[in-house]
Amino acid sequence: MSSRSFPVHGAGLGLRRSMLSSLTDQATQSVDFWEVAPENWIGVGGRYGHQFRQLTERSPFICHGLSLSIGGPSPLDEAFLHKLKRFLKDHHIRTYSEHLSYCSDDGHLYDLLPIPFTEEAVFYVASRIRRVQEILEQRIAIENVSYYAAPGKQLEEADFINAVLQEADCDLLLDVNNIYVNSVNHDYDAEAFLLRLPAERIRYLHVAGHYQEAADLIVDTHGADVIDPVWQLLDKTYQRLGVIPTLLERDFNIPPIADLLREVATIHSLQTKWRNETGGYLQHA
Repeated sequence: MSSRSFPVHGAGLGLRRSMLSSLTDQATQSVDFWEVAPENWIGVGGRYGHQFRQLTERSPFICHGLSLSIGGPSPLDEAFLHKLKRFLKDHHIRTYSEHLSYCSDDGHLYDLLPIPFTEEAVFYVASRIRRVQEILEQRIAIENVSYYAAPGKQLEEADFINAVLQEADCDLLLDVNNIYVNSVNHDYDAEAFLLRLPAERIRYLHVAGHYQEAADLIVDTHGADVIDPVWQLLDKTYQRLGVIPTLLERDFNIPPIADLLREVATIHSLQTKWRNETGGYLQHA
């Protein structure tokens, strides 16, 4: 067994602007770290900007991007990356992640679209990730995404992710809900998929809710409570890979903060269980 260092620890929550008015000392104390989309906060001033600054000065923050379009056909938005670099520094952001997908083609498409699982795409995406890391002067993490079709597929999803991580020499944001969603939509074993990913590159985890459209179709909405099979997969993740910092995402149908904190408490409970069992170390399968 070998220990790993992470940019944050414990259980986190995605911060949305609508939550600011209901945050209390109790809420901020029970959340170990917060995540924001930098696009929603860069350049924000006034009351929201002041509240955000107060939070980043007293709590650990990480950033999860929405618009970089790492797999897109258009050139990287390097002007945005330089603004992002200043934002990360100004707010002492612990790490930055983006989606292994694309969302633009001569304009934003307002959705996260799948990158073809091909060798050509591996080298294309990896070169763009390396350029991002060069501009930001730091490693970034790339998130495995949910997808509903695999056009031009040459590689299996896990092989594609591994190849990009290796070629780009970047880290992984492992989304446990996305593994579950894809395992249902594409009929594969979620735990077997989990064990094919490089544990040593994982920086933190995401967990979220989704919408069950049909028995064999799940839509990744981040708009509902986390369901039991996803909690069970998170439990298996800790068992097999060790206790990894985990963030609860909720983007739509946001309930009262007390309800979100109950889900954060579930993360804490599972982490405590496996920390007591393993000491928080990496378990090699």
